Amino acid sequence: MSQKLEATTGILSSADKFYGFFRNNMSDLVNIFPAGFKSVQVIEGAEGSVGAVLLYSFVVGAITETVKLRTEAINDAERSVTYKALEGDVLKLYKSYQFTITVSNGSVKWTIDYEKALPVIPPPDIYMVFAFATTKAVDAYLLLSQ
Repeated sequence: MSQKLEATTGILSSADKFYGFFRNNMSDLVNIFPAGFKSVQVIEGAEGSVGAVLLYSFVVGAITETVKLRTEAINDAERSVTYKALEGDVLKLYKSYQFTITVSNGSVKWTIDYEKALPVIPPPDIYMVFAFATTKAVDAYLLLSQ
């Protein structure tokens, strides 16, 4: 059974710049948030386009994980991007896992759609905490570069 986890956090940077970063520059996360992202590689396609596949090595909690994400959908009018996990550590806990970033003026909404591999698996709260930490790092970077 598919489930959803949603949370919103504030940003101070321009909504267009913030959205543009997550749409087109996810590979820069390793430079902006080195404590969280260890490596990012473009595997297929062009970053910023539907179908692009990127491989991430990141630290969530105290554990280094990898995930291969495909850009599933881009909606410039709504400032939203959806990424789907194709391979990686997250799929050991969840049969399916995808997240959407939706940027508004002053806020970012993260939506995680997932299906647990087993009923005892907890919701992906730790990934939401990581998403918020990433949001703060990107927001600070964008504010400094304005």
